[in-house]
Amino acid sequence: SQQSNVTSYGAMALVIITLEVFAGMWINAFIICVICVAGVKKKTLNSNEKILLLLGCSRISYLCFSWVNYFLSIIYPNYLYVHPILHLLTSSSTFFNDSNLWVSACLCGFYCIKIANFRNRFFIYLKVKIDRMVPWLLLGSGILALAMGIVIYDITKTLQSSNLTFTSKGNFWESRFTMDKHFFSSFFLVGFGYAASFMAVIFSAVFLLFSLWRHKHKMQTNSMKDLSMDAHIRAMKSILSFLVMYSINFVCLILTLIYSMRNENTMTLLISIYLCAFPGIHSLILIFSNPKLEKALLKILSCVKCE
Repeated sequence: SQQSNVTSYGAMALVIITLEVFAGMWINAFIICVICVAGVKKKTLNSNEKILLLLGCSRISYLCFSWVNYFLSIIYPNYLYVHPILHLLTSSSTFFNDSNLWVSACLCGFYCIKIANFRNRFFIYLKVKIDRMVPWLLLGSGILALAMGIVIYDITKTLQSSNLTFTSKGNFWESRFTMDKHFFSSFFLVGFGYAASFMAVIFSAVFLLFSLWRHKHKMQTNSMKDLSMDAHIRAMKSILSFLVMYSINFVCLILTLIYSMRNENTMTLLISIYLCAFPGIHSLILIFSNPKLEKALLKILSCVKCE
């Protein structure tokens, strides 16, 4: 009875995750298409469009690998014992998820540097050089994500071999204690990667909020409409909404690391439902915070209504 309840719960979770993945892929595909069409017309892409393009590609890839992982774990759980499949799926989804997190952090930092106004020499230098720095930041994000993917590959490979060993020998608790000691440094490294990107988002939000407060204080006597204020507010809405979602996402990722070691599949599935919803919801927020993307979406929706 308990096993049938777990199976039915897993099937329901899979349906929800499938809907979230389908919606998220369409939303990010829309961003990619709009940016590619604009790039073909202009024959170039600005820094913001480069970040959004890579972000959309990483999120679609993450959703694809995650869905395959969840599908096989619920419908065909024996795939966990097939040597290359578990390692490749887990490490690939980790690579694209970390790419998603780091590129998102780059986007927040880019908004902050481009829009915030500070007289600090270093900040002015960053504002001048940020467009040249963006390709290197994206390359660095890819390298960090690749390193995390390799770490997860090593963890799953060792976990699988350890699982087969202590299952056959029956010495579960001793092997579990050894695994916890062995993987502490690896899990700490992965958690540090999450925390570092999270801190980058927090600092971007704080600096932009402080810049907005200073700018508003200076413009109190000016009744004219200020374009810089509008840009501040638009970027602030995007970063704050992302900060709230990123905070929940960060907690979920840490809980995933904890519950995966305890083999608590029910809680892991609950967390996975949010993790699959995150790329689509945040991309939708980015669409409505970007005038070009919002205009393209409203144009498509108006054409659909006319038909």
